[in-house]
Parts: sequence; C-alpha cells; structure tokens
Amino acid sequence: MVKVPEQFAEMNKSSIETALRFAKVSMDSAERLVKLQLEAAKAALDDNAKNAKALLEAKDPQEVLALRTQLAEHSVENAIAYSRNVYEVASQTQAELTQLLEERLETFNQGVAGAMDKAGAQVPPGADFAVAAVKSMMAATAAAVDSMTKAGKQMAGLAEASVKATTQATAEAVKGATKGTRGK
Repeated sequence: MVKVPEQFAEMNKSSIETALRFAKVSMDSAERLVKLQLEAAKAALDDNAKNAKALLEAKDPQEVLALRTQLAEHSVENAIAYSRNVYEVASQTQAELTQLLEERLETFNQGVAGAMDKAGAQVPPGADFAVAAVKSMMAATAAAVDSMTKAGKQMAGLAEASVKATTQATAEAVKGATKGTRGK
C-alpha cells in the first residue's frame, strides 16, 4: 500500500533541505562578492593616494606623461583582474547551483519511479499501459534534462574560454598601446 502522508512529509523535508542549501550557496556567493568589492575599493583608494603623490612629485611634463601612461596600464590591469575574480565567483556559484539542481532532480525522478513501481503493483489488470506511459514520460524527461544540462555545461565552458581570450587580448592591447605612447 502506498503511504501518501509519509511520502509528503519526506518530500517536504527534502524541499526544505534543498532550499537551505540554495540559500547557503547564494549567501556564500554574496559574501565572496562583497569581500572582493571591499578589497578592490581598498586597493583603489591606496592606488589613488600613491598616484596623486607621484603626480605631485613629477618634475617635468614628460615625466607626468610617462606616469600617466603607467597609471592607465595599471588601472586596466586591475580592472581585468577584478573582472576575472567576479567571473570566477559567478562561475563557481553557477556550478554549485547546477549540481544542487541535478541532485534534486535525480532524487525527484527516483521518488517518482519508486512511486510508480509501487502503484504499478496495485493497479488493476489492463491498466499497466498507463503506468508504462508515465514511466516512459519520466525517462524521456530525464533524458531531455540531461541533454540540456550537458549543453549548459558546454556553453559555460565556451563562455569561460571566450572571457579568458578577451581578457588576454585586452591586456595585450593595453600593453601594446602604452608601449607605443612611451616611445613618443
């Protein structure tokens, strides 16, 4: 016999655990981003103080121009590093949430399959086709979700490669542009 109240209680418990894990992942991610922002703000304040002092100590316009170029390059490098760090946090969070979703979906599918097996044992003769249809639908849904998950992971990998290539190209362009200005 199928024990519906016990199944609902277990489902509710599992849902609460999932919600708590989701909240923890979200809070951890927010904490990492806030920490990253505070570190960037502190570094920017320190850099601005040093830059102002260096500009005040410059003796001629050529030294100011060279310093300006150096400061611009340093600022772009800092921005690129900050962007990389933000991207890493977002990537890690996305991976953790995807894993949580996959685990939850697998548990749900197992629960439905188990319930269908139990219900299938109690169905009247001739109704087996309905149970088989539901099982087939669940298998097709699981396969579709699996395909979407794999496609999502491939897209995330492509996005990561694209971000790295763009970051590298930007850094090289900035270095090339500042070297060109220094030579003048």
